[in-house]
Amino acid sequence: MEVKLDREYKNIRVIGFDADDTLWINEIYFREAEALIGQLLSCYETQNKIEQELYKVEIKNLSTYGYGIKGFILSMIEVALDISNYEVSNKTIEKILNIGKQMLNKPVELLENVERVLTLLSENYKLIVATKGDLLDQERKLEKSGLLKYFHHIEVLSDKKEENYMKLLKHLEIEPEHFLMIGNSLKSDVLPLVNIKSNAIHIPFHTTWEHEIVKEEEKRNKKYRTLNNLEAALELLI
Repeated sequence: MEVKLDREYKNIRVIGFDADDTLWINEIYFREAEALIGQLLSCYETQNKIEQELYKVEIKNLSTYGYGIKGFILSMIEVALDISNYEVSNKTIEKILNIGKQMLNKPVELLENVERVLTLLSENYKLIVATKGDLLDQERKLEKSGLLKYFHHIEVLSDKKEENYMKLLKHLEIEPEHFLMIGNSLKSDVLPLVNIKSNAIHIPFHTTWEHEIVKEEEKRNKKYRTLNNLEAALELLI
């Protein structure tokens, strides 16, 4: 469990927001897609086995495809070929591709009170988006969201490790202690910031990709706050 912060937010000048599952819904679409591919491939394996294999393939492919829906689609196809011993039909491959296209065309559903929070915070801070994933897809979602007007800078990162954040802060010409990151992932949005002496607020989403889950010892004695929702951050920042 996190410990109470021993510093205040009075020195914060720039606030970064994760996008997926912090500003809008995202992860549930991946879970829905997994259920659909499980149905498509049910003649070869169980749903649980398919999900396990898909996760393994996704992790293996991260260094090649990066994060996002397109890499997920390619990993789905690879799993379908593998578990079917390359007997899966072209029609099924087409259906998998269509699942991916449907994911890419999902409407952007903002989480509760996001625009109100951004409106109020933008009066006192520079706001940025720091997200990872496919560049084209993230740009599309930002455009559809109607939130672009609130942000001074958009950064789509290949990954969210300490070195990625340090490079971003250098580009923004902001010291770590003047930066606050808000996001739903401890692994990507919180712990890397804490480790570079920056600030972070964790706002959990009800569904988390297994790859983003951290062990209890990884977060022990780390200084960050966990809030129930984005609106709760207003009490700390304005």
